[in-house]
Amino acid sequence: MSESPQKHPAAEKDTKEARLENPSGVLYLFQHESVPILIDAILTLPPGREFTKTELADHAGVTRQTVSKYIDLLVETEIVEEVANSSPRRYQVAKSDAVQELFELNSALNAAGE
Repeated sequence: MSESPQKHPAAEKDTKEARLENPSGVLYLFQHESVPILIDAILTLPPGREFTKTELADHAGVTRQTVSKYIDLLVETEIVEEVANSSPRRYQVAKSDAVQELFELNSALNAAGE
Protein backbone atom coordinates (compact mmCIF):
# COMPACT_ATOMS: atom_id res chain seq x y z
CA MET A 1 0.00 0.00 0.00
CA SER A 2 1.52 3.30 -0.99
CA GLU A 3 1.11 6.48 0.95
CA SER A 4 -0.34 9.52 -0.71
CA PRO A 5 2.33 12.08 -1.46
CA GLN A 6 2.60 14.91 1.02
CA LYS A 7 2.94 18.41 -0.30
CA HIS A 8 6.16 20.06 0.65
CA PRO A 9 5.43 23.06 2.94
CA ALA A 10 7.18 25.45 0.54
CA ALA A 11 5.07 24.19 -2.41
CA GLU A 12 1.91 24.54 -0.32
CA LYS A 13 2.88 28.12 0.58
CA ASP A 14 3.56 28.95 -3.09
CA THR A 15 0.15 27.55 -4.09
CA LYS A 16 -1.61 29.52 -1.37
CA GLU A 17 0.19 32.74 -2.31
CA ALA A 18 -0.64 32.23 -5.99
CA ARG A 19 -4.31 31.71 -5.08
CA LEU A 20 -4.34 34.84 -2.92
CA GLU A 21 -2.70 36.89 -5.67
CA ASN A 22 -5.31 35.78 -8.23
CA PRO A 23 -8.47 35.13 -6.23
CA SER A 24 -11.70 34.08 -7.86
CA GLY A 25 -15.29 33.73 -6.74
CA VAL A 26 -15.79 33.45 -3.02
CA LEU A 27 -12.14 34.09 -2.20
CA TYR A 28 -12.29 37.37 -4.12
CA LEU A 29 -15.06 38.54 -1.79
CA PHE A 30 -13.96 36.88 1.42
CA GLN A 31 -10.31 37.98 1.27
CA HIS A 32 -11.63 41.20 2.81
CA GLU A 33 -12.25 40.60 6.51
CA SER A 34 -15.50 42.58 6.84
CA VAL A 35 -17.19 41.50 3.59
CA PRO A 36 -18.58 38.22 5.00
CA ILE A 37 -20.11 40.20 7.89
CA LEU A 38 -21.70 42.64 5.45
CA ILE A 39 -23.04 39.83 3.26
CA ASP A 40 -24.44 38.03 6.30
CA ALA A 41 -26.26 41.23 7.30
CA ILE A 42 -27.52 41.77 3.75
CA LEU A 43 -28.94 38.23 3.68
CA THR A 44 -31.14 39.09 6.67
CA LEU A 45 -32.73 42.16 5.09
CA PRO A 46 -36.32 41.94 3.85
CA PRO A 47 -36.69 41.78 0.04
CA GLY A 48 -36.72 45.21 -1.57
CA ARG A 49 -35.51 46.96 1.57
CA GLU A 50 -33.51 50.08 0.74
CA PHE A 51 -30.70 51.24 3.00
CA THR A 52 -27.99 53.87 3.33
CA LYS A 53 -24.38 53.11 4.19
CA THR A 54 -25.10 54.16 7.78
CA GLU A 55 -28.14 51.87 8.02
CA LEU A 56 -26.15 48.92 6.65
CA ALA A 57 -23.32 49.66 9.08
CA ASP A 58 -25.74 49.70 12.02
CA HIS A 59 -27.43 46.50 10.82
CA ALA A 60 -24.09 44.70 10.34
CA GLY A 61 -22.48 46.03 13.51
CA VAL A 62 -19.57 47.65 11.68
CA THR A 63 -18.52 51.25 11.13
CA ARG A 64 -19.80 53.42 8.32
CA GLN A 65 -16.21 53.65 7.12
CA THR A 66 -16.14 49.87 6.71
CA VAL A 67 -19.27 49.97 4.57
CA SER A 68 -17.83 52.86 2.54
CA LYS A 69 -14.65 50.86 1.97
CA TYR A 70 -16.51 47.82 0.56
CA ILE A 71 -19.74 49.14 -0.96
CA ASP A 72 -18.20 49.46 -4.45
CA LEU A 73 -17.06 45.82 -4.24
CA LEU A 74 -20.60 44.76 -3.29
CA VAL A 75 -22.01 46.74 -6.23
CA GLU A 76 -19.36 45.38 -8.62
CA THR A 77 -20.19 41.79 -7.66
CA GLU A 78 -23.94 42.45 -7.98
CA ILE A 79 -24.74 41.80 -4.34
CA VAL A 80 -26.20 45.26 -3.88
CA GLU A 81 -27.28 47.88 -6.37
CA GLU A 82 -27.65 51.62 -6.12
CA VAL A 83 -31.16 53.02 -6.02
CA ALA A 84 -31.49 55.53 -8.86
CA ASN A 85 -32.02 59.19 -8.01
CA SER A 86 -31.62 58.72 -4.26
CA SER A 87 -30.14 61.33 -1.97
CA PRO A 88 -28.51 60.45 0.29
CA ARG A 89 -27.37 57.49 -1.82
CA ARG A 90 -29.46 54.41 -1.09
CA TYR A 91 -28.83 50.77 -1.95
CA GLN A 92 -30.83 47.58 -2.06
CA VAL A 93 -30.15 43.88 -2.40
CA ALA A 94 -29.52 43.25 -6.10
CA LYS A 95 -31.78 40.98 -8.11
CA SER A 96 -28.90 38.91 -9.47
CA ASP A 97 -27.81 35.32 -9.88
CA ALA A 98 -25.06 35.93 -7.32
CA VAL A 99 -27.57 36.98 -4.65
CA GLN A 100 -29.89 34.07 -5.46
CA GLU A 101 -26.97 31.66 -5.09
CA LEU A 102 -25.92 33.30 -1.80
CA PHE A 103 -29.45 32.88 -0.41
CA GLU A 104 -29.51 29.23 -1.49
CA LEU A 105 -26.07 28.55 -0.01
CA ASN A 106 -27.06 30.28 3.23
CA SER A 107 -30.27 28.20 3.44
CA ALA A 108 -28.37 24.97 2.77
CA LEU A 109 -25.75 25.78 5.42
CA ASN A 110 -28.44 26.70 7.95
CA ALA A 111 -30.29 23.44 7.22
CA ALA A 112 -27.08 21.41 7.55
CA GLY A 113 -26.41 22.96 10.94
CA GLU A 114 -29.79 22.00 12.35
